[in-house]
Amino acid sequence: MFKWWFSIPLWGRVMLALVLGVITGYGLQHALIYWGLHIGIAPDEAKSVATHWIKTYLGPFGDVFMRLLRMLIVPLIFTTLVAGVVALGDPKKLGTVGLKTIGLYLLMTVCANIVGLIFGNIFQPGQGISFETTEATPLASDNPSLRERLLEVIPQNPVVALVEGDVLAIIFFAVIFGIGIILAGPSAKLAGDVFTAASEAMLKVTQIVMEFAPIGVFALIAYTVASQGLEAFKSILLLIACVYLALLTYMIITYTVIIKLWLRLPLSRFFKGVADAAAVAYSTASSNATLPVTIACTTQKLGVNRSIAGSTLPLGATINMDGTALYLGILAVFTARIFGYELTLSHYAMIVVTATISAIGAAGIPSASLFLAAVVLQTFGATPAQVALIVGFILPVDRIMDMARTTINVISDSVVALAVARTEGELDEDIYYGRKPYEPSPDELDDFYRSN
Repeated sequence: MFKWWFSIPLWGRVMLALVLGVITGYGLQHALIYWGLHIGIAPDEAKSVATHWIKTYLGPFGDVFMRLLRMLIVPLIFTTLVAGVVALGDPKKLGTVGLKTIGLYLLMTVCANIVGLIFGNIFQPGQGISFETTEATPLASDNPSLRERLLEVIPQNPVVALVEGDVLAIIFFAVIFGIGIILAGPSAKLAGDVFTAASEAMLKVTQIVMEFAPIGVFALIAYTVASQGLEAFKSILLLIACVYLALLTYMIITYTVIIKLWLRLPLSRFFKGVADAAAVAYSTASSNATLPVTIACTTQKLGVNRSIAGSTLPLGATINMDGTALYLGILAVFTARIFGYELTLSHYAMIVVTATISAIGAAGIPSASLFLAAVVLQTFGATPAQVALIVGFILPVDRIMDMARTTINVISDSVVALAVARTEGELDEDIYYGRKPYEPSPDELDDFYRSN
């Protein structure tokens, strides 16, 4: 039994828990309503009884899962952001190619987040859903200015910020600390290695916690369906549609501007060249797992010089998460709608900044960005309990959206590699246009013969 259960991929187990949760919540609710009609109990009262039973007997499992998620937020954000900044390396050693690459990645990430915010406000996913939380929602009228919000980001005591879970202050200190490690040079190499190892350890801890996800999701979904019915899932479907449409729109506009208008290259040849990498990215939902295929596509089908591809693409797998940034923008609007927050211009500005920074620390593994949502959601006052509820509610269907945003992440890596190669004179246009096949270098041939 257990062997069969664990042979199913985690996302499959979570989806199965989602279905069972819907069946349990909906079935118990309607069974009690049907039974109540025969003994004179009103349907609303029967519905309340079903909700109470699920909250009493299944609620503790959902509460444990929520606490585990909240446990991950602070250490995961701190270690992954420090490790992400350290991975950038010394700007002096990056040279013009490295700085140009980072600049393009950050610019695309900012643009993606803005597109996400626009689509979130147009489609307004989350409208009509309400969650019960034990913590009070901050008043929407208490809206400090952008200047005050920026000052609050700087922690007077980083240790206090870590203890209190002040996420914005944590990411500020994490970025500054990571820059300090880079500037310290070889003497701080050990510190950089420690945080890189710590981020890897936290990702393993996250995987351990996620093994409990099917049980927690089952409890949370059963309660949600029993208390709100199937109406709650209309907003989830709208969220998925909003994410896919926003990603498609971003891809068409951004890639047209960069490839067609700036680089003066045909878009059709580009999409044909990256098709294999896009397919692997969509199926694995992992930028890191797709990296070898992405390098092969950009060098062998797009004509990007291997040295350019070797420097830009691994960096992109680390810091270029424009699909993730777009998703975080929509998720911020989704959360604000659910809990009744009114987003102001200063909120939107902070969301763009924090989503861009969070993308640097987002690991290239499935659903990693969902756990960094706390960074963005805290910009408008979402509490840790509310963040955990959102993560738990979206987690069952996050894989569907994660595959799409990872695909955009990977394709955008190739866009930047192509742009850098073109501007540096390192693009073989004959390969790009299909006028000649790719010819491997002697080193590549030696590696091939040694491996065979």
